[in-house]
Parts: sequence; structure tokens; C-alpha cells
Amino acid sequence: MTTQDTEDAIARKRPTELSPGAVVAQSLDNEWVNAQLTKEMIEKGTSLRDVEKIRGKEARAEYFRSLLNTRQVVVNRVFFYNNRAVSCDLVEGGAARRAHQKLLGDGSLVPYLVNEHQPAERPPNMTVDERAFTAWQETVEGMPASSRITCVRMSWEDQENRDATRNGLFNPFAGQVQRLTATDIPLLAAQVGVPPERTAQFGARLHELVGFSSDRRTRGELVSRRVLYDEFVSVPGLPASDVRYDRNKPFAGEVKQLLDLIYNVNLADALGMYPLTPSGGLRRIALQEWRDVRTAPSGVVTDPEQLLLFLRRQAFSTVQDRLTPSAVDTLTLEDIWTLRQSEPWHEYMRAFDALTADPAAFHDRVGRVFDRYVRLNSEIVRVAAGRRASRAKAGKWAPVIEVVVIVGGAVFSAITGDDTWGVVGDVGAVSAKAGGSVQLVLRNRREGRREQKFAREIAAVRFDSAREWEQFHSMVRRLPGYREQSGSRAATSSATVQDDIPEY
Repeated sequence: MTTQDTEDAIARKRPTELSPGAVVAQSLDNEWVNAQLTKEMIEKGTSLRDVEKIRGKEARAEYFRSLLNTRQVVVNRVFFYNNRAVSCDLVEGGAARRAHQKLLGDGSLVPYLVNEHQPAERPPNMTVDERAFTAWQETVEGMPASSRITCVRMSWEDQENRDATRNGLFNPFAGQVQRLTATDIPLLAAQVGVPPERTAQFGARLHELVGFSSDRRTRGELVSRRVLYDEFVSVPGLPASDVRYDRNKPFAGEVKQLLDLIYNVNLADALGMYPLTPSGGLRRIALQEWRDVRTAPSGVVTDPEQLLLFLRRQAFSTVQDRLTPSAVDTLTLEDIWTLRQSEPWHEYMRAFDALTADPAAFHDRVGRVFDRYVRLNSEIVRVAAGRRASRAKAGKWAPVIEVVVIVGGAVFSAITGDDTWGVVGDVGAVSAKAGGSVQLVLRNRREGRREQKFAREIAAVRFDSAREWEQFHSMVRRLPGYREQSGSRAATSSATVQDDIPEY
């Protein structure tokens, strides 16, 4: 295939031209490691290669969940070949590669291009997994003649793209790093799992991180995650696949969690999409963006009484099927493609689209989403039993709807199941003008790490005064069976001007 043929096979999109429900999945980041595994890696001195099997299973489960629960997943083009949870299908070839091509061809998987003009172009100044990169090039070149790969860039005009990427991606990343010392440090320390007696040292380390970043910006030098990793997180000089996190660098694990969260949330914000943070990952609340209220794709909730409706008991049909695959990563990518063609999947997507189009109608529409989610699970069980019965074992299933409302540093979680309902509040710091979000979680009450489950932000929250917060908090406290705890638990679940855009 010639360069011209390849370019003709690309559907060039800007972020606003993608699906309204498009997501960016953090777990596809080839540097992603959950908080507990990061801690163990630092203690034992193990590398990413050493934990590839454990990390790969979790990343693949998150990869499949994102495809089962959303219409469109945007993926940094590097992750297609530097993340083995994704590239294994390309390397395997055959049916697995063909399934990947189908997902590329119908726009389910969308490569995000930073500076490139086509997805198989080698990114400059970056180490790649050569075997996987070759497989990726073969996958792109072997696309059916009638297919076009949907790719997204900030702009397809080069100078405009450079400006938009610097202003929308690199500068906000550096700015968010700079803001870390302006947060409530004790709250942030608790959320990343720092013991109270080490909070002062953690705060001092953040000051060093911010100072280092500020000095680079003052000199007109690049501030990127890789640069900050090398200084504060990683053992220097190792190839990407053998990265180790340096136990001699204070709070390396906690700093890594923060940098990874900022990096991936920042990309989603720049593209105007939903960020999917994986199980075991740091949640966005840790960034304390309370005064910088974002405009979510589904709008903003400003009325305390309307916000309360999200926490009320939800109504839904009795669940008949009491089994679910214990690990969705034991399915194949071909299974995922088959499921996305099924009527239960399309009904689930239509129900979710209707809900996110009008969050104010949440109480009336969430039951239909749950019902379609349950039907999709039955289809997953059927496909798993027929295709991979020896591997895709079924586990007990007691599905619940969980709604998480975040206002400032306060988190309220309401869980509705067949025989259970309850609301728990974890009240931390709340500023007079507080921002937050509403998240819908569909999961098994007996939660497993690799089961079918899903969580997504469905609305942003903004209170313009302390009075609105106090009104909401007072109403929540009057809900039957409400329990509250004070304090904070772990929150787990600038570029220099140059001709080419640096790596993100």
C-alpha cells in the first residue's frame, strides 16, 4: 500500500466530530500500573517486564470493558503497539488481528495522532516495541479496501495542530502539575495513601516537583510526564519495557499516581471526552479541581435538590441471571466484536445515550440502562460459554447500581440492589464555590477485579456558594439509613516552541 493509498484509507476527524460518548481509557496507557502493584514494584525493585502478566490481565480486562460499555474508545496511537494488552491481537494475527481491523474500520477504536498524518507512521524520539510496531503497520496496511480508519488530531492543518496541542495539552499538563502545591496537602496525602505522620515530607516533595517543573518552564524547556518520571519516579537510563520505579526517590509511587492521573485526564479534557479511570487507579477527585468547574459533555448540575435525586433509591427489574464471567479478559477480541454486533449491546448503548443526553431525567431512565446492562451480561455469558468455556468461567452475580456524587472534597455513594440500598458520605474539604461530578457505576456487589463492570461521569456539578452546599448536605443527612464519616480515604478507584510537537 502506497502512502497515498494509506492516507485515502483514513477518515480524518477533529475531536468534536467523534461520538458524544467517546472515552479515553487510562488503562491503555503503557505506563499504567495500579497503586498496589506500583508499591510492590518499588519495594521489590521489579520492572514492568517482571509484572507484565499481572498488569496485562488487568489492562486487558479494562480494554474489553471500555469496548463493551461505550461506542467509541480513543487511544493514543503509541498504545496500540507499546501496550501488550492491545498489541497481542496484532502480533497473534489471524482472527484476532481481523477483529482488531473490524474495530478500527467501524470507528470503535480511534487512534489519536499527535504530530503524525497517518496511524502507521513511526513517532519521532520514542522507543517502540519493534515486533508489535511491525504488526501494527501490517494491520493498518492490511485493512480491507472498503474500510477507513477513523483518526483524530487536534487539527489536520499542521501549524494549527501544533498551536492547539501546545495550548490544549502540554500547557495544561504543566499547569496542573504546578497546582499541586496549591491543593489541600493533608487531604491529597490521604487520598494517595500517605500515612499522616509523613504528610509534611510528602508536601515538601511536591514542592520539589513543582519547583523543578517551574524552573524548566522559566528556561523555556519541555515539561512532560517522561521528564518528570526520570527526575522523581523512575530509575534512569532503562528502556521503556524494563522501567523500574526508584525506591531511592521519595514518594515515587505517590508521585507516579498523580502524574499518570493528570496525564490521562488532561488528554480526555483536551479532546472534550470522558476519562475512564481503571479499578485500583487514583480517582480524579484527588486533583481538587473544585474552583475550576469543567463543562461536562452532558451539562452541569447546579441545583441541590436535583443533585439529591441521583442519590435516591433506584427502581429496576428483578435480576434473573445470577452468573457473570469472572474475568472478561478471558474472552477474545473476536468475542468483543461479536457482542458489539448484538441487539442487547445496541439496546444498552441506546439506553445510555438517552440517559446522558438528559441527566435531569436520571431517576426515570437509569432503570432502563440497568435492565439493558443485565441483558448484555446474559449475552456475554452465552458467548463466553460457546467460545471459551474452558477459560471464561462464570462467577456469582449480584448486580447493583452505584451512584457516586462528588462535591469538592466530599464523596457520597448510593448503592441500589435487589435487596439492599444505602448511602454513605465521606466528607472532606468543601470550598464555598465547589465543583464536582456525578458518576454512574454498574458492577457486581461482590466486586471482582476483572469482571464486567463500568463507571462513567454523566454530569458535572457546580455550587456557587456555601449555602448551596449546606442545603445539599442537610438533605443528604435526612436520607433513610444515611451514614457519614469525616476524613479522607485513599482516592482509589508547557512546551518550548519548536517545529515538531514533542511526545505526549
